[in-house]
Amino acid sequence: MDLSQIEWAEQLSQDDQAVIIDVRTPEEWSEGIIPNALMIDIYQGQGFIYKIDELDKSKNYYVYCKAGGRSAQACSIMNQLGFTNTYNLMGGFMQWKGDVDLPK
Repeated sequence: MDLSQIEWAEQLSQDDQAVIIDVRTPEEWSEGIIPNALMIDIYQGQGFIYKIDELDKSKNYYVYCKAGGRSAQACSIMNQLGFTNTYNLMGGFMQWKGDVDLPK
């Protein structure tokens, strides 16, 4: 499901089953991440699918990339793998106004 920046942030703040996934590349991660995000690069192909498939399908996944395209694709892949609650951040990290951490 696509959510606006405001909807995504509000829903995330009220969700105790939330997991944030950043599907950007390592180079993009160096620009900063949304706090507590798991970093799983969608360009890893089959490796991305393996990592996603290991996640708990009962959780709610908030997915973002740079602009919203790759994260929409990631949500679609996750839905095909049996995840029922995936939320794409429309506009991606480029439009994110919330907190930002530098990756560890």
